Formats: sequence, C-alpha cells, structure tokens
Amino acid sequence: MKGDYGDYQELVDEISALLGAPATLENRDFGLIAFGAHDSDDDTAMDPVRTRSILTRKSTPAVRAWFEGFGIARATGPVRIPAAPEAGVFRDRLCLPVRHHGIVLGYVWLLDAEPGPTPDQLAAAMEVAARIGGLLADEERAGADVSRELRAVLTAERGWQYDMALAALRTALGPSAADGLHTLLCLAPWPSADAPSARTVPGAAALCTVPWAGPSAEAHGHAAAPGDQSRNGAHALAVLVRLRTADSLTPAHSAATRLGAPASGIALPRRGIGELNHSWREAGAAARAAIADPGLGPVADWSGIGPYRLLTELDQALAPDPAVRALLAPAHAELARTAEVFLDSAGQAGRSAAALGIHRQTLYYRLSRVEQLTGLDLDDGEDRLLLHMALKAARLR
Repeated sequence: MKGDYGDYQELVDEISALLGAPATLENRDFGLIAFGAHDSDDDTAMDPVRTRSILTRKSTPAVRAWFEGFGIARATGPVRIPAAPEAGVFRDRLCLPVRHHGIVLGYVWLLDAEPGPTPDQLAAAMEVAARIGGLLADEERAGADVSRELRAVLTAERGWQYDMALAALRTALGPSAADGLHTLLCLAPWPSADAPSARTVPGAAALCTVPWAGPSAEAHGHAAAPGDQSRNGAHALAVLVRLRTADSLTPAHSAATRLGAPASGIALPRRGIGELNHSWREAGAAARAAIADPGLGPVADWSGIGPYRLLTELDQALAPDPAVRALLAPAHAELARTAEVFLDSAGQAGRSAAALGIHRQTLYYRLSRVEQLTGLDLDDGEDRLLLHMALKAARLR
C-alpha cells in the first residue's frame, strides 16, 4: 500500500537507518508486515522469536502475551524489554508502539544494545512510527469498507439490491481486484461476528462474516468452534481469495488452513465479481458437505463433493422420505451406516464387508433388515438411488 510517506518497507528501512539496527514491523495482532535486512555476523541477532516471526509472518500467542506483559499496548513511547533466553528472546528488545489518534495499530521492533539510540534518534523514529500509524489507519478504514460491501453482496436479494451492492463492492476493491481471478472460501461455523484483517491472510482481497444456517460441526462429530453454542446466531466467515490461475486453488487452501475452522468450502474459480452469489452458494455447500462427511474435509472443493452438490440445494426443512424414516432412528444407526457403505461401494459385497470390517453373511443379514425396515428393494436401481440420496441428505441436517 502506498501513501504520502511511502510504503511500509520504506518507512521500516528509515527507522533502521535512524537507529542503526534492523527493524521489524508487526500489526497489533503480531502479524508481520515488513522487516529490515539483517547483515550482522552476530547469531544472537536472529533469535528464535525474530526468526519465527519473519518465516511464518506471525508470533505465537505465548510470545504475544509475554511482550504485552510489558505494557506495550498502552505505551505512547519506546519500551525496552529485557532478554529472556527461556522464551527464545536472546537479546534485549526496543519496541516502538505504532499509534494513530491514540489507538495502537502495530509495533516496530529493534534489537537494543549499549549505548543505544539517543533521545533525539528515538524521537525521530517515533515520528516515522506515527506516519506508519496513519497508513495502517487508512488501510483499516479501506478494509472495513470492503468487508461491509462484501457482506452486502452476500446477503442481498437478487435484483436491484444485489446489483447496487456489487457496484459498491467494485468501487471498494478497485477495477484490478474486482475484475481479477478469484474464488470464495466459506469457513463454518465461525466463532464470532468479527472477521480478521485481510492483511493477516495472504491472498485475501476481502473478509466478512455472515449468518450461518448450516449444520453445526459438533452435531457431526467435529469439535465445536469456540463460542459456538447453536445454529441460532451462528456465523460463517467469507473470504474472497485472489488466484493466479484457475487450475490451482492452493491460495484458498492455504487461507483455510491458516484461519482454521471445523470445516471450509471452496467455490469454483471465477473471473470478476458478477457471480459472487453463485460462488457463495458453492462455498457454503462445500462447507456443509465437509461437516456432514468428514472424509471430504476439513477443506472441501465444491467440484469434489459429488452428490452433495445437488443435495445442498434441497430444502433442509423437509422431513426425511417416509421410506427411510425408521432406518434413520438412532436405534438403527449401524444398519443405516451399513446401507450407506454398501451403496457408496456400488453394491459390491466384498468391498462393503471389507470397509465395514464384517463377514459377508453379516452384511447380507443387515441389508435384508434394511429392506424390511424401508420396504425398498436393493436390487432395484431407483430404490437404491432413493435410499442413497436419503442417507446422504440426512447427514446435512
């Protein structure tokens, strides 16, 4: 991002030159933004904390808590932090809080050494840090605008409301990003109504949260997201991810892994933002499928979820088909699983028995019980189709 004072790297280099030490800029969540070149022969200058920050572009929660314990979030001037080898900090640190209108937006980190910078040098460095704060504030405002407009698009009804929301999002993104190749990522359930900053997710053009009406992860054997108590009031995180080519969804998979959620779904790649509503349906469908069928997740591409591409379009409020209602009772869970594995295996008894870890005769007995409970004939193709789809649809509830 460019501003009146140059970009972040130029400003970090300016602080490095002022104080005679390599500087590192992180946002208030300790995500790496820029760092100065390290040309020292002193190995302690690259201690584990600084190395990890540069290589992974973030710090661990323990490191963050340790540094925040020195009051850096409240400080208005430089803070000196002593070395702590047991924490991986081999050298004293100098922290310059980056503020804008009194709000801390980030930190500039330098290695501290005797005799250290003069008061005039520190004052000059803090002036540069204030300019960085202005850029970060501008970026936060722009990010909030993009998030708001993306949410408006994903929640708008078709027609003029959707068209107006798209126009506003195009303006917020700029023509280059709006017309580029992208995909949508859905992470669900998301633990709160707040979305992280796009800067913390490489490749993300915009992030926002939207209401989540899909199945809960906990109901399907996944660990519940922190703070997720029910489907009422639950949220999903939408991430608009830039792609280099339509053949590789690696940036979306990387973003999903970095953000973490019980399940994630990725839509088909598209150029331009005109069909974001379709992309969101695909991403949400893939996330629901990943929750319903752990074999598809935790990150599922819409192109790879098979019958769930159709089943997720159905009204999930509909009651199960009468033929399979009895089979779906908890008392018959083993029979339902047997039938699903048999149908997933294309009706091949040997493969089914091996997958279930049972004898063929046990398989045949269970399948006969399935036929008795449902009234369906498993030698009939249409009956098999009905049973298979009903069992898959039940996973989505």
